[in-house]
Amino acid sequence: MADPRLRALLDAKTFFVAPGIQDMITAVIANKVGFEIVYGTGYWMTASAHGLPDAGIASYTQMLDRMATLVRAADAPVIADADTGFGGLLNVHHTVRGYEDAGVTAIQIEDQEFPKKCGHTPYKRLIPVQDMVDKVRVAVAARRSPDFLIIARTDARQSEGLEGSIARARAYAEAGADVLFCEALTSADEMRAACAAIDRPMMANMSNGGLTPVLSARELADIGYAFAIYPSLTSLIASAAMETALRRLKDDGDGQPADLPMFDFNEFCGLIGFQEVWDFEAKWGR
Repeated sequence: MADPRLRALLDAKTFFVAPGIQDMITAVIANKVGFEIVYGTGYWMTASAHGLPDAGIASYTQMLDRMATLVRAADAPVIADADTGFGGLLNVHHTVRGYEDAGVTAIQIEDQEFPKKCGHTPYKRLIPVQDMVDKVRVAVAARRSPDFLIIARTDARQSEGLEGSIARARAYAEAGADVLFCEALTSADEMRAACAAIDRPMMANMSNGGLTPVLSARELADIGYAFAIYPSLTSLIASAAMETALRRLKDDGDGQPADLPMFDFNEFCGLIGFQEVWDFEAKWGR
């Protein structure tokens, strides 16, 4: 069931940040830190689960399973990337129902052709505006709970310019999208123009290494965004740390590098649920 906390934050116009979650280790650490909302990132979940690029290769079934697992692991409401809705209108209907049944609180769909590409990589191709409008309308009609939110993303900036991106977002807002997402804007001025032109909550994508400049939460709130996702932050930092540790192990045989931060093993056991296992064993074990 969708969690009403996300809609409450949007209604209160309370700006928030949502970290990208690529695996359940990240999910339990985000629980410890105490984020209000988390973001199930398609790029990084596909990479972590399957070792594949975010190019429409992972299926609806694979992504649904991953998002359902995240919902179970996370304390916060989950915003879930759902690519294009994994096909046509019937696929969108089925995707909305499946994600909502899994406990996701908001679903993000985009106006690319299927199979899609990561929004910060080349060779993206868009569907006609009316086709995406129909997808948004189907998504809105398919949801059962008003707390389940529809986020409509447009990837038009690179092919149709800023004006095309804004025009598409306005059309998707009129079709009923709760939140709008103009992907891969290239400057703070473009971000400000989009927020000023669209009378609906706007989501910013702070993708490290992508086409959009990564701004502070304060700057994004001032520009006019309702919230921001940070899909690549934990994955890129964790990857860099892992490479450093693995090189030390390979080159020096050092399995306890003193200068690298390392999470406490006993604390991690607690985060992942071992205390419940130990309590069960103490009660029922022989």
